Amino acid sequence: MRTQRRLSTAEERRQTVLRTAIGAFAAKGYFGTTTTEVAKAAGISQAYVYRLFPTKEALFVAVVEHCFVRVRASLEEGAARATSSEPSAVLASMGDHYAKLISDNSLMLVQLHAQAAAVSEPAVRETVRAGYARTVEYVRGVSGAPDAEVQQFFAVGMLCHLIVSIDAGSVDAPWTRTLAAGITHY
Repeated sequence: MRTQRRLSTAEERRQTVLRTAIGAFAAKGYFGTTTTEVAKAAGISQAYVYRLFPTKEALFVAVVEHCFVRVRASLEEGAARATSSEPSAVLASMGDHYAKLISDNSLMLVQLHAQAAAVSEPAVRETVRAGYARTVEYVRGVSGAPDAEVQQFFAVGMLCHLIVSIDAGSVDAPWTRTLAAGITHY
């Protein structure tokens, strides 16, 4: 009996390219990554990458949007697992789940590269703005925290990015202990 080979759909290929591109963009950033590298890693032709994403910018924007979706899912899980409905408990649980999420450095590095590219690339800037707008409003709404606490939540998140990106945990010095005090990383 002959088994029929099932071909990937365009959407499955698109998801494969997105997953592959996260690693590529995490490693080299928006400006240092080529679509050829993404195509090779995904096991498809560069022409097919362009069929799925008309430009490198469109691919990067899709990767950044995908990362914001993953962040949102992590925050939702954290909110659902909060030990109480007090704003501080909800924020703490969301923060803990986010810390677990960024232990996969690829997602965090894409976020950092997106912020850097946003300075000069308008489409990336708009994507990052829209992603943060949705995320801030979600955190504000689900936590019920006042603006100052929401701001502090995001400030600590950015500090987490710094601590993880410079591997501050591997340096035992007063300045790293100051930066990392009270912050959990996985």
